[in-house]
Amino acid sequence: MESIRLSVTGSVTSRCGFAILLVLIFSCSTFTSTEAYDALDPNGNITLKWDVMSWTPDGYVAVVTMYNFQQYRHIQAPGWTLGWTWAKKEVIWSMMGAQTTEQGDCSKFKGNVPHCCKKDPTVVDLLPGTPYNQQIANCCKGGVLNSWGQDPANAVGSFQVSVGAAGTTNRTVKLPKNFTLKAPGPGYTCGPAKIVRPTQFVTNDKRRTTQALMTWNITCTYSQFLAQKTPTCCVSLSSFYNDSIVNCPTCTCGCQNKTEPGSCVNPDTPHLASVVSSSGKASNTPLVQCTSHMCPIRVHWHVKVNYKEYWRVKITITNFNYRMNYSQWNLVVQHPNFDNLTQLFSFKYKSLTPYDGLNDTGMLWGVQFYNDFLSSAGEMGNVQSEILFRKDASTFTLDKGWAFPRRIYFNGDNCVMPPPDSYPWLPNATSKSVFSLLASAIATFVSLAILLANI
Repeated sequence: MESIRLSVTGSVTSRCGFAILLVLIFSCSTFTSTEAYDALDPNGNITLKWDVMSWTPDGYVAVVTMYNFQQYRHIQAPGWTLGWTWAKKEVIWSMMGAQTTEQGDCSKFKGNVPHCCKKDPTVVDLLPGTPYNQQIANCCKGGVLNSWGQDPANAVGSFQVSVGAAGTTNRTVKLPKNFTLKAPGPGYTCGPAKIVRPTQFVTNDKRRTTQALMTWNITCTYSQFLAQKTPTCCVSLSSFYNDSIVNCPTCTCGCQNKTEPGSCVNPDTPHLASVVSSSGKASNTPLVQCTSHMCPIRVHWHVKVNYKEYWRVKITITNFNYRMNYSQWNLVVQHPNFDNLTQLFSFKYKSLTPYDGLNDTGMLWGVQFYNDFLSSAGEMGNVQSEILFRKDASTFTLDKGWAFPRRIYFNGDNCVMPPPDSYPWLPNATSKSVFSLLASAIATFVSLAILLANI
């Protein structure tokens, strides 16, 4: 009798342990980290350089440069917003390449009026097409900065600011504090300013080098948890050897709220365009198509063909957001077979190797003027491509979900994967799984029957 109780208890404990393990795995794939650290881009950040270029009778002139050193996360429209708090009673006399959103109270000034008198100014980039006499190098992009890995030439932005601070010298000058960066929403945390070696500048003819009088660095790092409370994309899976399609988990990015008709839009809604434009919300606030997952972006990974020496995957990215077009989009995929990538169709590719000796991650993006623009849901927005991998006989298998990605990012945000136990199984694996579950159920039933019979 005692041995039967131990057997039943052990069986229940084993099943409970397995259930807890599944919950933990699902949790790891569903929730993002609160830390501003990305394992696939460990050195990614946005660095601000504050270069004092010259002293003036009542202050100084500085050039502020923003470097997006993130491999695959870019700043898209409506662009970055930079703020800080002055250390003393500084004002901004003038700016080139950018402007503050508010002038503030400048009533105490007679004659020349400063550009901004606020203690905590907020700066935005100027738009393309700004008159040339208001520009400096790398300015006027509407606040849009591409990622360093995808387009380093357009990953830098600059503006010039003339600061008024009476009696300022290289011994008394103080850099602003409490820097904030929105790109365009929250997510970035900026550290304190640090004095570094003055920046050096090389002339166009490469014959002369000048340098800033003083330079400070400010480093800003990104956390997806701070950027949004819910995920922004999800992954669905399918394969040629299984008829089932594993959809994104239900309510991945939110659930349909039937009491709020404006929470999502059905594609067959009459006068769809007027419904989308009359919502009254900001353009960067998602308005998604009504789905079970409610995500703005879905990435579908389909194991398409199994050849003798190769295997082929089809990737489809679908935009369910009616308010957002994604230009210069990118996709980061982690899979062990990227070290044997053979051919990529209609996408560009760059290998990401954040750690020596590990080549399992690739960054994909569209071909310019062909599919680098992902249209909104109202325009049936989707892009797709196929990847051909060479098999490595020592590692390749279609069993146990090996052919599916370990992790996928869209525009730098971690997409939610389906739980591992729902992946498409091989036909023989499916039958084994079903038989195993049936045998387990029968064994449990028999054990309970014996237990009840002996009570």
